[in-house]
Amino acid sequence: MGLPKLRPKITVEEYLEGEKVSPIRHEYLDGEVYAMSGASKRHNRISGNLLEKLRLHLKGADCETFYNEVKLRVKHLNRFYYPDLVVVCGPDEEHDYYISKPTIIVEVLSPSTALTDKREKWFAYQDIEGLKEYVMIEQESERAEVYRKRDDGLWSFLEFEKHEEIELESINFKTPMAGLYE
Repeated sequence: MGLPKLRPKITVEEYLEGEKVSPIRHEYLDGEVYAMSGASKRHNRISGNLLEKLRLHLKGADCETFYNEVKLRVKHLNRFYYPDLVVVCGPDEEHDYYISKPTIIVEVLSPSTALTDKREKWFAYQDIEGLKEYVMIEQESERAEVYRKRDDGLWSFLEFEKHEEIELESINFKTPMAGLYE
């Protein structure tokens, strides 16, 4: 019986260079890469609607919104993810191809990725320095969950339903949930 072949790990530098030319996006978890699936039209609609509202709200502020194609580096775990939206307030100039100091991270939950977003990514994100809010927006129902970092360093949990306004306290933003699904 032969020995199992080990898949060689790639370096962060190899991953970043590969992503520049790859037609497929990959997430990086400590030397291993995983191809990402495409998004549905509903997923894209929700992300796009929130992006428009955030950009309008943040115009002239010291915050910027990035979406879909910009990676997020989770340095303490040696990981890179592609969140649906990221808001960065203040400088984040470590690298042109990724964000390392987000203020808000938004994931639109797809049936195939919801568990990863709720478990793996939430575990990874909660120790990112400067992160104030982690938002998960349901694709299949008009509902969102927001984890908000408190002054004591602990996280509070809020739910927003169909007929409510979702609030992102860190950037003084509110918008009706229904508007995200238009």
